[in-house]
Amino acid sequence: MIHFPAQRRGPLSALSLRLLAALGLVLAVVAAVYLDRDGYRDVNEDGLTLLDCFYYAVVSLSTTGYGDITPAAPSARLVNVLFVTPARVLFLIILVGTTLEVLTEQYRTGRRLSRWRRTVKDHVIICGYGTKGRSAVSALLENGLDRSRIVVVERSGPALRQATSAGLVAIEGSATRSSVLEEAHIRTAKSVIIATDSDDASVLVALTVRQLTAGQVRIIAAVREAENAPLLKQSGAHHVIVSSATAGRLLGLSTSAPPLIDVVEDLLTPGQGMALAMRSAERDEVGRSPRELESLVIALVRRGKVVTLNDRAAAVIETGDMLVHVRDDRPQAATSAH
Repeated sequence: MIHFPAQRRGPLSALSLRLLAALGLVLAVVAAVYLDRDGYRDVNEDGLTLLDCFYYAVVSLSTTGYGDITPAAPSARLVNVLFVTPARVLFLIILVGTTLEVLTEQYRTGRRLSRWRRTVKDHVIICGYGTKGRSAVSALLENGLDRSRIVVVERSGPALRQATSAGLVAIEGSATRSSVLEEAHIRTAKSVIIATDSDDASVLVALTVRQLTAGQVRIIAAVREAENAPLLKQSGAHHVIVSSATAGRLLGLSTSAPPLIDVVEDLLTPGQGMALAMRSAERDEVGRSPRELESLVIALVRRGKVVTLNDRAAAVIETGDMLVHVRDDRPQAATSAH
């Protein structure tokens, strides 16, 4: 099942408001009839009780009109002309409007689904919307990827609601099933990020993605244990990130070289100061040393391979190189850049 980003007001909220409005109309008519109950005549000729007033209001507003209670006095008839009849029309509008809103919402959802299926392409699929999945989405958005090009695959109800509340399209189901990945249009995706809670599930997802796409879609996966990284690469993952090993190195650095932890956190936390970025080499930069540039270049990406500055091949920037550099990520710096 495909879940689209949450609307500002849900159908349950709209229905509740309409029910409250209808109930308010009924109570207003009951009050008007009860105050002028002496002007009404019923078949028993014993006067109107409060229950009779409720009964008359309901059958009148619903246009049932059994006729066992009728306005006899001129004042009661005037109330019917000026108040009860307009209330009856408004009551019907509320009921019909609720039905039309439900039908319209179903039609609108069907149109959104059809349009999404026609246009979704070169998107990023996030398998798992836990801590790792949410962090991956945040990083994608920070790098300029539009929300409409992110699709979340998740089987947990609360996580699905978080994804749609964040403005993302979410597919309900397990990413290990090919039918669920087909719903996410895996064949036209740009890449797949596997951020499941277990290494076993990550391996199964990678195998399923590779089988469906024949290795044409880039797979990035996260695992808890380093010993499972080779298995994931054999399963089709192009890049594997070992979360436990990375956390262990950071813990070690926090003991032996505490300032390095601050630098790493600065690089990984958006809007704090520094951030890693990548851009294409400009024409006037080709032929120059990356160390001569104004921006702090720390590596080159040449024909899909990372070239460090210590390598002789990185002495001169070539056409088509991508520059990995450290940029100023402070909010005031971004504002001044604009």
